Amino acid sequence: QVQLVESGGGLVQPGGSLRLSCVASARLFSRYNMAYYRQAPGKQRELVAVITSGGSTNHADSVQGRFTISRDNAKNTVNLQMNSLKPEDTAVYYCNARMSGVLGAPNYWGQGTQVTVSS
Repeated sequence: QVQLVESGGGLVQPGGSLRLSCVASARLFSRYNMAYYRQAPGKQRELVAVITSGGSTNHADSVQGRFTISRDNAKNTVNLQMNSLKPEDTAVYYCNARMSGVLGAPNYWGQGTQVTVSS
């Protein structure tokens, strides 16, 4: 069982920045693919960014060039740096973990953190 604890959400003005962090309880954290998803009111949950166990990253087109996902395996942490925030980035952001290379591996989710972009 992996527990994910998120922090860093809040209220920010358009154009501002926030940094989300997610700490995982996993013993073999470096073997997990980590991701951030978000869900806005009335919309489906969508993938924002992913970082693999090997360190490769992929970002959704809507956040490319503004958001950056990173990980620190020594601290069991994944971060999402969000710059140039827009009102449409407003959502609950969820951390996700899934072990790499294991068929049927379960998904683990954080509790979610609210990000609100508004003037």
